[in-house]
Amino acid sequence: MLHWSNFSIDRCKRWLKTTVLALLLFTFSLSFSSVSHAKRPSSSMPAGNAITDGRALLRYALPIDNQTVRELQISLEDIGNHIRSKRWGPISSDISKASRILSIRESDILKSIPDAKKPEAETLVAKVKEGVSQLSEAVEAKDREKVIDLKAKILRSVGDIEELMVTKFPFEVPSEYANLPQLKGRATVAVETEKGTINVVVDGYSAPVTAGNFVDLVDRGFYDGLPFIRSEESYVLQTGDPEGKEVGFIDPATGKYRNIPLEVLVRDEKEPIYGITLEDAGRYRDEPVLPFSAYGTVAMARAEAEPDSASSQFFFFLFEPELTPAGLNLLDGRYTVFGYMIEGKEVLDQLKQGDKIVSAKVIKGMENLLRPQV
Repeated sequence: MLHWSNFSIDRCKRWLKTTVLALLLFTFSLSFSSVSHAKRPSSSMPAGNAITDGRALLRYALPIDNQTVRELQISLEDIGNHIRSKRWGPISSDISKASRILSIRESDILKSIPDAKKPEAETLVAKVKEGVSQLSEAVEAKDREKVIDLKAKILRSVGDIEELMVTKFPFEVPSEYANLPQLKGRATVAVETEKGTINVVVDGYSAPVTAGNFVDLVDRGFYDGLPFIRSEESYVLQTGDPEGKEVGFIDPATGKYRNIPLEVLVRDEKEPIYGITLEDAGRYRDEPVLPFSAYGTVAMARAEAEPDSASSQFFFFLFEPELTPAGLNLLDGRYTVFGYMIEGKEVLDQLKQGDKIVSAKVIKGMENLLRPQV
């Protein structure tokens, strides 16, 4: 059956513990022929520590090309690198940089906003300015909790500004997948479980076929009442196996099993790679736009030997830095990540095998779902 046990979870865990250093040394020692790829501006991310926050990863995954707003975002995200150790000096420097950007380069941010959306963007910029001012006061008072709270709120507004910059879907999905639903943008799904609700942002900009399949199934009520079928502490929580002999979704319109391809968008490329793992493609050093580096990463389950065998089963990746260091994850490029949990970590912490999904509903972005004409 299409369960995680078929995906060699134990072997993956042993690899992650014993070969991560070897892989790191190996990949850095390899030399590859240079290949020309179309560039995708959305994947611009700062060098340094791997990003482990789902919301931040979603911001960086947006297909936009505005360097100023990215600099603003990076200066605010960087606060998280210093707040745990209460390094107030570097935090003050980050806030000063954000303030300068907002005071003298606001027009550079707004130039990427369509005219019809400029009033909304201007309101958001004003909100960010006010938040940065409050953040400066909180740092002066060395109020750590307030700094954390304000940083999160400001970055959400920055993310809203960035989303207003997206004017069109960045690429065409290959025609061979025209029979599958596609998500031409993003959607938010509320997964209500017996232990509480988890909110997930599904990213069609990076994985439109996988995201479209998931949102379509949610809208059909497919996941309502289904149990979590596998739980591995600090690793994975899986669901989506329907009752009966089937291991995936049977499309009532065709009577056939719906399988979807492995779909991975690599950083600095324009379109996803389909039907092959990065490992099998010999692209060991390529980094997915949506990596397995955040607690609550949402990805498709599949049969290990069949890249295009995914259907309805998906899993939450329960990121544990000591077991799977961010940036060194052997799952990257082998399974399709299509979103991240943004709310409900305390719920996800409690869920175990046998717990059930009460219901799953699309609460935002349903208009971005494109269903094929039958």
